[in-house]
Amino acid sequence: MRDFDGKIVLVTGASTGLGAALAVGAATRGAKAVVINYAKSVAEAEATAAAVRAAGAEAVLVQGDVSRDDDCKTIADAAAKFGRIDCLANNAGTTKQVQNHADLDGLSAEDFARIYAVNVIGPFQMIRAARSLLEMGERSSVLMVSSIAGVAGNGSSVAYAASKGALNTMTISLARALAPKIRINAVCPGFIDTPWHAKGLSDEQVSRMREIVAASTPLRVASTAEDIADSALFFLSDMSRHVTGETLLVDAGLHLGFTPLTRR
Repeated sequence: MRDFDGKIVLVTGASTGLGAALAVGAATRGAKAVVINYAKSVAEAEATAAAVRAAGAEAVLVQGDVSRDDDCKTIADAAAKFGRIDCLANNAGTTKQVQNHADLDGLSAEDFARIYAVNVIGPFQMIRAARSLLEMGERSSVLMVSSIAGVAGNGSSVAYAASKGALNTMTISLARALAPKIRINAVCPGFIDTPWHAKGLSDEQVSRMREIVAASTPLRVASTAEDIADSALFFLSDMSRHVTGETLLVDAGLHLGFTPLTRR
């Protein structure tokens, strides 16, 4: 597939996991250049950049924390030399592991503020910073990387689930407000088998989680970053040129076990 031929793509949080899969996937499918944002993981970001170049695209590395408005402007400016941004993937995210949602003392106001700053305010600031470059493209698209947690109210913590629910609502609001120049859609992955889940959990806990997910999804799999990236790249590409304001659950059917989602 060459559905990204000549495209200028910007991916936040692209050093590992789904962000890296999106960056490399776009390059493999013909992107001219991929701007790879990272916050701290320099070595991993450089590895992603090497894979992007090996796939035939120019790679531009830019460090920045999307919770900071000035950093968002710096990240968007990294694409300015190309004169436009065709595809923006708001993938950067964070959480705090408090999987027992009844443990109300496990989260502080500061935890909520940090999670919202990255997961909700960050994507808003990135779109605002990139808007002028997005509007230079003919069919610009924005991808919000949300989560099944934002639909089902499950996941790593109450704060994380709430932030992804807010992101889903913002997807609809901005899709309406920024049309017809910019399309905005969201994907809601379930469990993704990446090192991200290792944060705050032991290897044994992650392994157990993987087993539980594979056993509880109708498709009997624990999704990889590449599994999710294929669906996400559809939203970024011109193949979805008539789709905006949509939220797609990409979770191997995990949501089918949650009420009231069982009747969707």
